[in-house]
Amino acid sequence: MRSDLLRRFVPTSLLVLAGGVSAFAQTGKLDLNVTPKQAYIFVDDKAISEASKHHSLTLSAGQHKVELVNYGYQPVTRTVAIDAGKTTELSVSLEVVASKVSGPFGAITIEGADRDAILLNGKTPDFFVGNGDEVNHDWWWKQELVVPPGTYQLTIQSGDKDVWSGEVNVPASQRVVVDASKGVRKTVPWTRGQKLSSVPRFNVGTATATIAVAKPTAELSVAAAQLNCGDASELKWTSSDAPEVEITPLGGVGGSGEQAIQPKQTTEYDLTAKGPGGTATATATVNVNSAIQSNLQLSPAEIHYKRVGDNVVEDSATTLNWTTTNASSVSIDSLGTVDPSGTQSLIAAPQKNDFGPVDEKVSYTLTASNECGGAATQTVALHIVGSIEPGALAMRSVYFETDRPGKGNAEAALLPTERQALETIAAEFKKYLTYKSDATLMLSGYADTRGPATYNQLLSERRAALAKRFLVEQGVPEANIETQAFGKGKNLTADDVKQLLDQDNDLGVEVRQKVIRKLSNIVLAYNRRVDLTLSSTGQESARVYPFNADDFSRLVDRNAPTKSRGVELAAETEKVGN
Repeated sequence: MRSDLLRRFVPTSLLVLAGGVSAFAQTGKLDLNVTPKQAYIFVDDKAISEASKHHSLTLSAGQHKVELVNYGYQPVTRTVAIDAGKTTELSVSLEVVASKVSGPFGAITIEGADRDAILLNGKTPDFFVGNGDEVNHDWWWKQELVVPPGTYQLTIQSGDKDVWSGEVNVPASQRVVVDASKGVRKTVPWTRGQKLSSVPRFNVGTATATIAVAKPTAELSVAAAQLNCGDASELKWTSSDAPEVEITPLGGVGGSGEQAIQPKQTTEYDLTAKGPGGTATATATVNVNSAIQSNLQLSPAEIHYKRVGDNVVEDSATTLNWTTTNASSVSIDSLGTVDPSGTQSLIAAPQKNDFGPVDEKVSYTLTASNECGGAATQTVALHIVGSIEPGALAMRSVYFETDRPGKGNAEAALLPTERQALETIAAEFKKYLTYKSDATLMLSGYADTRGPATYNQLLSERRAALAKRFLVEQGVPEANIETQAFGKGKNLTADDVKQLLDQDNDLGVEVRQKVIRKLSNIVLAYNRRVDLTLSSTGQESARVYPFNADDFSRLVDRNAPTKSRGVELAAETEKVGN
């Protein structure tokens, strides 16, 4: 007899009293009335004993977890409060699990376990199958543990101690004998097992007991096995005879249930149902389509562009169309984040800014991705054709003082204002030549009506030649400049000048009136000039007289003060020449 048998045969109350009055003051009693009487008691996860219908326990004051288990019945768990020096009563009737267990079968006999708890495949009350007194012999009166063939982790518990724990392999129609202190002792034929087709889970009689442990079952299914990224499905599972159920990768779950899932990749869900009778598994796979379908198009794929000067005269549009499926994020460079499918009207300008033909391609790239690692790109190219042409050149006619230039210091005949005008023309024309290299400027010299025709002809030639020479000095190729002279022929009339004055928006009313009062002198000043004509377009220089220039008075009177300004000096100018 083991040393702990004293505890089994000495009433618990006597053990408590042995501790003295102070110990009793810190404890109370739990009186249990349990059906069936064979139910086993666990208190705070410790194996206590068989209930034997009425049972009294001495427990420390406070709350305790009481579990009542019997194979073939639904277990019951209660939390009870024990008051010091008082008795708490608890009545429990376990509910029968009515189904029978089908073969094939093997058997386990456990010797020397007394009334210790027997557990299979686990060490919690959920895995309890009986006590040692119910499965300890195979004589005429059978007390046996019937199990499906297989390998088991058998544990014999007393209190919070494992009396013995180890692996037991049970073949079909064989009986394994286990010694509670030494482990597996022998395996012998069990012919009666061949005759059993189904057995009640729990059956007891006089000196007999049969406990038939059922093998767990497990079923797992998915509502939709094929998903696009971001879509959801639902797992549904059932199991039986398995207190411990887990679904990988979800973790522990109830014995039966449903759960929404939204996997980001193809995932295999493995259900493992573990119970005293073994382990059952089931598998369901959800295939996740991470591939993204995308399409990007331009309509039309070619547009026309034309700019003349700063004026865009042709700028056609195109439409960008795109579609994606199975994408959660979509962007198009230059547009940013966009909807999964859409349309966008585009007007594209060329990158080049210099004159000449336009022949460029602009790329648009769509990038799509999803949370499942899918990615896709699509690129289309827009063809831009056309031209960038110079507009009208910024040029006005160049004006001279009376009888200038002479035969000597010709450069001095160009007053600062007129030099500036020619510098602007040179810069404009050089740009134009990059577009049309064979273009020419025609410089036409004029003189007013006074003086001999021959003299005025030569004077107008010198004026055109001086303007040409200055343009060449500014970098205009000499080959692109032509000159001609008209002397005092083709002079502007008073009516012509009046019309030019009316068209001059820079003249205020008061200044225009002063100019008109000296119109005869102003007509002469207008005719001392060089006109410029662009050969390729026929554009002529604007005949705008520099009335507001610092050196205006010098143009109308070469003897006037150098820094005098304003048209009021024109009224004082009486001496004019050709």
